[in-house]
Amino acid sequence: MKDIEEHIRRAMEEGKFNDLPGKGKPLNLDDNPLADPEWRLANHVLKSGGFTLPWMEARNELEKDIQAARADLARTWNWKKGVSAAAYAEAEVEWQRAVKAFHDRVAELNKRIRSYNLGTPSDRFQLFLINPDREINDLTAGDPPDGVSPCA
Repeated sequence: MKDIEEHIRRAMEEGKFNDLPGKGKPLNLDDNPLADPEWRLANHVLKSGGFTLPWMEARNELEKDIQAARADLARTWNWKKGVSAAAYAEAEVEWQRAVKAFHDRVAELNKRIRSYNLGTPSDRFQLFLINPDREINDLTAGDPPDGVSPCA
């Protein structure tokens, strides 16, 4: 390993890398090296033309909507954590409304995930269904609202 590094260092000092093609131009990092080789050319052609496969576009939309649902729930939880003891009852009502809204959103997202999973070319591209109770528990576990007893 040390010999290779020394050889590269010496070549750099001698200027052997100065005339490489593409020097001074940004690297093209658009191609995903982890993408399935069988799909790489098709993805490149579509992307170059400003298109994508319908199932890939659906996945991107789903992932964006899942993140938005999680962010909305987290925002309400963080707000609830910051309220005073005097406002706890009002915060709890708002939290319960957010939990119900999250369950409703997840039910709709899970329908879309099931539909998306039917359209993927391979099961390795499929998405897992969202468990809303697990998501809520993960968000709130060991993190009660600051200074407020849930029994207050």
